[in-house]
Amino acid sequence: EGAAAMILQGVPASAGYAIGKARVIRKKDHSRQPVVRIAPSGVTKELERLEAALTRAADELSRLHAKWIRDNREQEAEIFEGHLFLIRDEELLSLVRTKITDELLQAEFAVGEAAEAIASRLSELDDPYLQLRSADIRDIGDRICRCLSNKPVERTESNNEREILIAEDLLPTYIAQLDEAAVIGFATSFGGATSHTAIIARSLGLPAVIGAGASLEQVKDGQTIILDAVAGTVILEPSEGDLARYGELSEQHLRRMNTLRSYKDRPTRTSDDHLVELTANIGSVKEALSAADQGAEGIGLFRTEFLFMERNDLPDEEEQYRVYRDVVQAIGPEAPVVIRTMDIGGDKELPALNLPQEQNPFLGFRAIRISLEKTDLFKTQLRAILRASAMGNISIMFPMISTMQELRRAIEAVEASKAELAEAGLPFNRAIRIGIMIEVPAAAIMADRFAKEVDFFSIGTNDLVQYTMAADRMNTKVMHMNNGLEPAVLKLIHNVIQAAVAERIQVGMCGEMAGQPLAIPLLLGMGLQKFSVGGGSVLATRERISRIGRRESQELLKVVLELDDPEQIKACVEKWYASRQMDL
Repeated sequence: EGAAAMILQGVPASAGYAIGKARVIRKKDHSRQPVVRIAPSGVTKELERLEAALTRAADELSRLHAKWIRDNREQEAEIFEGHLFLIRDEELLSLVRTKITDELLQAEFAVGEAAEAIASRLSELDDPYLQLRSADIRDIGDRICRCLSNKPVERTESNNEREILIAEDLLPTYIAQLDEAAVIGFATSFGGATSHTAIIARSLGLPAVIGAGASLEQVKDGQTIILDAVAGTVILEPSEGDLARYGELSEQHLRRMNTLRSYKDRPTRTSDDHLVELTANIGSVKEALSAADQGAEGIGLFRTEFLFMERNDLPDEEEQYRVYRDVVQAIGPEAPVVIRTMDIGGDKELPALNLPQEQNPFLGFRAIRISLEKTDLFKTQLRAILRASAMGNISIMFPMISTMQELRRAIEAVEASKAELAEAGLPFNRAIRIGIMIEVPAAAIMADRFAKEVDFFSIGTNDLVQYTMAADRMNTKVMHMNNGLEPAVLKLIHNVIQAAVAERIQVGMCGEMAGQPLAIPLLLGMGLQKFSVGGGSVLATRERISRIGRRESQELLKVVLELDDPEQIKACVEKWYASRQMDL
């Protein structure tokens, strides 16, 4: 046996395995190219060149958009629809024109500098969603520059049928035009699991590892490598044993994917014939389309704050209404859609509100607390949601409710918004359902009282766990305490579910815990009626629930609730799975 293989760690973005030759794509270093300036008399001509390039770039994007629509890939088509919008972004173009007219830069350099300035600013923000949008700005910049120089679209030409692309970053445009027969996967230094790059990789069924950092510089062109896009690793110098093992893993993965796909149009039913509802958590229309494609029965959480965050102004009622309407159309008018009012604050900033910095924003002025103070902002959103409710099965959900007074004031705002729409003669669902997120321990403890005042609960475990355990989920020193299997957390969740069942209101969960294999049998045993998970986890969650009986889950829960150590609870659930010959 030779030397051990070298393993480079990244983040899995599109699950699967690939074995093949590395094709290393080195980024061109534009910073070393001499800047080209123009004479003042050439400004008009340069601005005309810019306009011609923008028109050509828009034509290319329209063709790409149309191609993906033809291929029934609406989610990916929306990426290029977004690029069409960005290509006329006034902030970008204003900066480009200033660099041409004031700094006398040639258009190519003006575009490159402007795109990089905006992308760099986005990538430095705390919010990961906005960081990932910086790739779209760079993609747009690259496209305009290529159109300025009249270069054709760069394509991947390959003589090898088993290539794995290795790059700092692969922009959506590049991936969308890959030769799918030649490229079997890719790994990048940058990027995140929700980037457009990752979305397109998942759509094409290409295994992808992203965010592997500078370690990828060790990969040599033509080197045989293994891409493990389940563990998120790139394996260099694999042994014969590694190659054989991953060949088998690859075949198992394909069989597993085929099995999961067979669950797409099935109801979500336990092995002893108990129906539960399985929905998806989304942050955009394109994620709603993806959720529908994954077989979600509805939308259990629409995080509307992303509508507010990528901008310096606030979306008006009409813009919000169109988005909520489009989500209904994406998932279907009969499917339930739970729209959460904006949950700004904590780690999500809203530039337009110019809120003061806080020492502890997670315990500060956020979510419903902002909405109840800024009532114009709140009622604009409520009117938009109510108007969209005329188009489908929409419910309103309030985040971070801590007190009964907050809930009652929020319901008053809904009633006032209904009155305004009625006076204007606009249609809406007068019997719209109203629910709350249970994510603050105060609400979990008072769940029996809250259950008398709302139509449904949705348990947000991401915050409920960190608040219950007083353990910041971003702090590595206390991350071990941020665990949904902590006895205190399980007892709180059980209390919430029992309170909902007693009042005959629906109780669901939209936190990460809803899709975790160790938690699923415990939640079924507690009587959870609705699981809302990330779109990519819908089929795996449905398949798992179908193999678990509700009655046997109740027996497991009785044992677990007697334990006082999360490690014991974990071992107990693992043993339970093993006794049923089920993988975790």
